[in-house]
Amino acid sequence: MRQRLAIIITIVVVLVILIGLNAASYVKVEQAADSEAAPDRSTYNSGTTGTRALYDFLHESGYQVARWREPPSALLSENTAKPSTLVIVGRTLVGFTKSEREEVLRWVESGGRLVIVDRNPDRNLLPPSDGWNVATQFSSYPSSEIDPTKFEQMTAGVKPLTPSQPTAYARQVETVLPSRFATAIRVTRSGNSNETQKAGGQPGDKSKAHGGDTGESAEESDDSESPPSSVTVANPPEKPQITGSPAPVVHFESERGALLVDYPYGPGRIVLLSDPYIVANNGISRADNLQLAINVVAGYGGLIAFDEFHQGHAATHNALIQYFSGTPVVALCGQLALIGLAIVWTRGRRFARPLPLPQVDRRSSLEFVASMAELQQRAKAHDLALENIYGRVRRALVRHAGLNNSSPRAEIAARVAARSGVSRAELESLMRKCEEIINGAPTNGRETLRMVKRLRQIESRLGLGTRARDARQAAAAETL
Repeated sequence: MRQRLAIIITIVVVLVILIGLNAASYVKVEQAADSEAAPDRSTYNSGTTGTRALYDFLHESGYQVARWREPPSALLSENTAKPSTLVIVGRTLVGFTKSEREEVLRWVESGGRLVIVDRNPDRNLLPPSDGWNVATQFSSYPSSEIDPTKFEQMTAGVKPLTPSQPTAYARQVETVLPSRFATAIRVTRSGNSNETQKAGGQPGDKSKAHGGDTGESAEESDDSESPPSSVTVANPPEKPQITGSPAPVVHFESERGALLVDYPYGPGRIVLLSDPYIVANNGISRADNLQLAINVVAGYGGLIAFDEFHQGHAATHNALIQYFSGTPVVALCGQLALIGLAIVWTRGRRFARPLPLPQVDRRSSLEFVASMAELQQRAKAHDLALENIYGRVRRALVRHAGLNNSSPRAEIAARVAARSGVSRAELESLMRKCEEIINGAPTNGRETLRMVKRLRQIESRLGLGTRARDARQAAAAETL
């Protein structure tokens, strides 16, 4: 017990020392302020560059919004509820892999709506639409010296923009105010580098960039511009029937280029907004930015999912570890695990000569008595059982009467009767019958049991306690 107490005290002391060391060495990491050079566009971020204000507003307004923390493969799974709109805001902390881009685009092809709000989006998430390419072009990069909380620094020299045409995205929007770091969206026609369609560019080319102004398809435009051919081709390949124009539609534009563009991709659509400032916490309250954000994100209803998987909030992370991240609790648990392994390792190694295992006596003290009683019962040796009991009772009666073992039973009965008031004749008769059975007189189990009960009654009445005394004497002999 002393050895275990020493081990327990040692463990407690080690724990106290570890807690003290962790508490003394712990340095609270201050959360870095939001910066436009390294923004955090997560809906969990309530800072200036976050999008929590938009998410909370949509949620409180009754829109179906959710934080999508599953990998893109879940968009194609039948076991989860598929969103109708997936929103990717800003430069994500976790980049898209090739397989994830393919899964997102397959989901768009199945009828999904992808909304990308970024100044420099992933080009692989902007596939061409029947020969029309969409890309962004930087004019100025935000530096680390820019304070996103300063309205003047974010919008210096920027004029509010009006809708380019009356579309669903421009509903109830008079003007929007982007930041001065908004990029220009360029729409180009593949295969003809000279036909660069700048949003709001030459009036003669606007019908191509604004794929909703004339209602003509890209095939019709190509046919009208191509010279007539005198060559007849047998069985010409059939072109796919396109119900709407595949050209991107520009909804807002400035002098430098387009701000908001969308175009079809299969049955789905891809929407590109080139300035996260419009949906961020520090810019959503400017002009009609909030209304534009609602039109872009929630204009088509259904479940709206904000991509948090690539913002570093994947559902595969352990929530308990994330809760204690940045605290000494995780390090303390690791140290306790190492201590436990060290204890198990040391307890499992022999550090001295081998000792034999302790031999525990499994036998009971009454095992011999039970065995002898069973043998006597099977052999019907009632006289032998009575002899064992009567011998002890007679010796107790002799000591009670103050005589010796050679005294006749009549004298023993008379002396005991004189001292205790027991009937002399009854006691003498009982002793005589016991001695006759011991000497060979016929008997049976019932008669023997009756006589044994009578002997125990006399023993109890006289307070002889021969069995208790025998037990005490045996214990004293063992100690010696």
